[in-house]
Amino acid sequence: MEEYLKEAKEAASVLATLNGEVKNRVLGRIADALEANDALIIEHNRLDMEEGERNNLSPALMDRLYLDGKRIAGMAQAVREIAALKEPVGRILDGWVTDNGLRIEKVSIPIGVVGIIYESRPNVTSDAAALCFKSGNVAILKGGKEAQRSNEAIATIIQKTLEEEGLPKALISLLPDASREGVAKLIKMDRYVDLIIPRGGEALIRFVNENATVPVVKHDKGLCHTYIHADADLDEAVKIAVNAKCQRPGVCNAMETLIVDAAIAPEILPRLKAAFDAEATKLLGDAATRAIIEVEEATEEDFDTEYLANTLSIKIVDGVEEAIAHIRRYGSGHSEAILTDNHRAAEKFLNEVDAACVYVNASTRFTDGGAFGFGAEVGISTNKLHARGPMGINDLTTYKYRIYGDGQIRE
Repeated sequence: MEEYLKEAKEAASVLATLNGEVKNRVLGRIADALEANDALIIEHNRLDMEEGERNNLSPALMDRLYLDGKRIAGMAQAVREIAALKEPVGRILDGWVTDNGLRIEKVSIPIGVVGIIYESRPNVTSDAAALCFKSGNVAILKGGKEAQRSNEAIATIIQKTLEEEGLPKALISLLPDASREGVAKLIKMDRYVDLIIPRGGEALIRFVNENATVPVVKHDKGLCHTYIHADADLDEAVKIAVNAKCQRPGVCNAMETLIVDAAIAPEILPRLKAAFDAEATKLLGDAATRAIIEVEEATEEDFDTEYLANTLSIKIVDGVEEAIAHIRRYGSGHSEAILTDNHRAAEKFLNEVDAACVYVNASTRFTDGGAFGFGAEVGISTNKLHARGPMGINDLTTYKYRIYGDGQIRE
């Protein structure tokens, strides 16, 4: 492990010398190579899918794992979009001249060596690799075992392209020891690794956060809520709620709990049930909900669960204060939404809900680097430092101060 990480650290100095034009050309070649080798990736993905079926992976996880020609083309397009982004390294973030004539510039630089630990989705391999490369960071990637063959195929294609460009393949690589023990070693290698970004299940996040000596940016669970306020447009509210849960249930920005104002619950809950029944959504509700519609009981544990499946808890509250209190108790700081035509209620929700992304009259499914215009994302941070929300290209940089003098000394 140490020799592998030494090689990665040394490769960082090579990457730091590349200008934006070179990086963009290499990313373009990586995108072309992914499309040219889609049959190879699909074959390896087929083996992962077959093993997933044998291991009884949930439909949501199988959907996240699956690759076909269209999804691989999407991966290649994401790499091209990353290449088209403004150069994140070397930006002058601030600058000033002190009273004694020192000229100070605050300039963006790469973080260095970034370890990214993720599960299920093999497209993260190319997304994370491209984001790190564009931002001048060496990428050490650790995907889930359920996507091991797919990830290896993608990484091999990327590394071959790097070598064809005369660059060390250590710039982008899969962690050679993919076991739990290998991860435990990686997250303590602060001599060689500058940042760890874990994105996956709650147990993975907790393990990394509790054991790492390398700085961590958490991609924590997405226990997202949508609150339908008493002054909501009911037709619009039903449409948004169904989208937030059902458009893709197995992702972190999907709604897990629907909060409904008591004033409109008798009118909107039957409509919501019909809409969710049409999507085969399993509904659970508190006692007040079950008094209006026939659903299973939602327990305390349900309101604290990120399902990542087509299952939804429903809670009835008496006003915006109670809705905010429920989110404060159970929310994970990811994405929360209020549906209302009441400006005062909307502003109160925006100001008092503590989450990376807070919405008014829109689906939480938009918490995504691409939807925000960042291009692909390396994760969605529920940290408050140093990045929060969808982590785009600029969040993979830090900064340093460059100071220009002409003989000043400290008196």
